[in-house]
Amino acid sequence: MSSAPWYLNSEKPSLKHQRKWKSDPNYTKSWYDRGAKVFHAEKYRKGACANCGAMTHDAKSCMERPRKMGAKWTNINIAPDEKIETFELDYDGKRDRWNGYDTSSYARVVERYEARDDARRKFNKEQQLKKLEEKNNNNDSGGGGDSDGEDEDDDLRIDEAKVDESKQMDFAKVEKRVRTTGGGSTGTVRNLRIREDTAKYLLNLDVNSAHYDPKTRSMREDPLPDADPNDKFYGVNNQYRNSGQALEFKELNIHAWEAFDKGQDIHMQAAPSQAELLYKNYIVIKDKLKSRTKETIMEKYGNAAAEEELPRELLLGQSEREIEYDRAGRIIKGQETALPRSKYEEDVYINNHTCVWGSWWKDHQWGYKCCKQVIRNSYCTGAAGIEAAEAASDLMKANIARKEASEETQTPVEGKRLATWGTDLPDDLVLDEDLLAEALKKVSMSSNL
Repeated sequence: MSSAPWYLNSEKPSLKHQRKWKSDPNYTKSWYDRGAKVFHAEKYRKGACANCGAMTHDAKSCMERPRKMGAKWTNINIAPDEKIETFELDYDGKRDRWNGYDTSSYARVVERYEARDDARRKFNKEQQLKKLEEKNNNNDSGGGGDSDGEDEDDDLRIDEAKVDESKQMDFAKVEKRVRTTGGGSTGTVRNLRIREDTAKYLLNLDVNSAHYDPKTRSMREDPLPDADPNDKFYGVNNQYRNSGQALEFKELNIHAWEAFDKGQDIHMQAAPSQAELLYKNYIVIKDKLKSRTKETIMEKYGNAAAEEELPRELLLGQSEREIEYDRAGRIIKGQETALPRSKYEEDVYINNHTCVWGSWWKDHQWGYKCCKQVIRNSYCTGAAGIEAAEAASDLMKANIARKEASEETQTPVEGKRLATWGTDLPDDLVLDEDLLAEALKKVSMSSNL
């Protein structure tokens, strides 16, 4: 800047006033010396820890195992004093998550993994040599000698083993999978994708085809609905969700929710083993109850599927038997075919009836056709009963008609119109003279009294 503030006493333009150019000598980059000891006393000192005898902490913050008799009373096995340090860190030092980390400690992790890889290579090599020795022994026992072609085959096998090992190492490669909204990692996934496979969103390039969600990498509809199912490489997500173990897992979750709603202490995420065990017990009990109900129904009503097959005559209602009839309908040759009967009672007549109950219907009532009675347990009266019922019905109808005619011809009776106290006198009112004179006489007598 061309003009610096006056309080800087700057002789030339600079940006020195815009940054903290004075370094604080109190800030440090060092860290705590872990495990360092300062002084090891031989006897207990006043004010030291009553448990271990160190002066740098009290008995409440002691990290050693509580002794049966503390060092304050036994005065033996006094613990050394720890090295107490205080640091004043700057802004970056307070927020440095790797501050104080010893990089040499990671060498042990590297050595452990290298030892594992060496042991794996050694084991694979021993297995390959063992297979080669077995093959050589088989060739010697068979009378065949080694040849250049066989040596080449062995070399090829060794090369193939190396290739397989490299593939296995590539398969063991673990990559980070980022699927969250904020960009965080939700875990790791092995690289199982074959690069030659066509991506599912490239199977059908039509805009109106199945929708592909790039965020969740899901395609719920079928991109090729008209293709042969045997030639399809990709099945839609809904097919995977409604088949195999996905459907079983869905049913397990539903059972856990319903059991929790009914008051059972079950949670699929908190105790999955308990939820699965309860679901298996529920399936077993449900199957037993279903089989028990089926057996009860079969014992009560029978099993038509397990019984013997019905005769062909009953199934089709016809046979190959020949029957001859005359002009009157009488059988001349053969025997008349018996009609198939059901398991219910048929043609059973009670109380001298010649027809079954329900053979006659009138006025929304069932009855017997032989006597036209609507009472189930009535005795049959035959034709005489029918005539008597018709005569009674005709007589009842005649009586009703006669009553209606008499009511129509009857003259109305004129009622007397009485005059009461407090009402208006009608114009056509006729008074009885004798009663009127008697009433006036009573009134005059009461006034004289």
